[in-house]
Amino acid sequence: MKKVINGIELPHAHNDATVKLLQERPDAETFTEVSGVFALISDATRLKILWLLCHTEECVINIAAAAEMSSPAVSHHLRLLRQAGLIKSHKEGKEVYYTLADSEEAQLVHTIIDATFDMNCRK
Repeated sequence: MKKVINGIELPHAHNDATVKLLQERPDAETFTEVSGVFALISDATRLKILWLLCHTEECVINIAAAAEMSSPAVSHHLRLLRQAGLIKSHKEGKEVYYTLADSEEAQLVHTIIDATFDMNCRK
């Protein structure tokens, strides 16, 4: 027996759990926003930067050295992460320091990064 939930036609209505879940499913825009966060953290360079900034505050030059990249290339990635609200910065003299943002989203990204590295760490 077919069942239609929020415009989605299920060919087989096996259980109520799927029906309830689809009734509460986020909209397409939310899925797009969330996939954007995953796209940001799926880039190896940004992941290196985020891993570092999850654990310390650092300047661009040292971030670049740790990521083994040029400062301009790292600045590009930092700008993307800052625009996404995952990191924050402050200036001391001529130096700009970066660290993980205080937001709930940034803290969740920190948890995901740490847990994923704990699962996959090959020392």
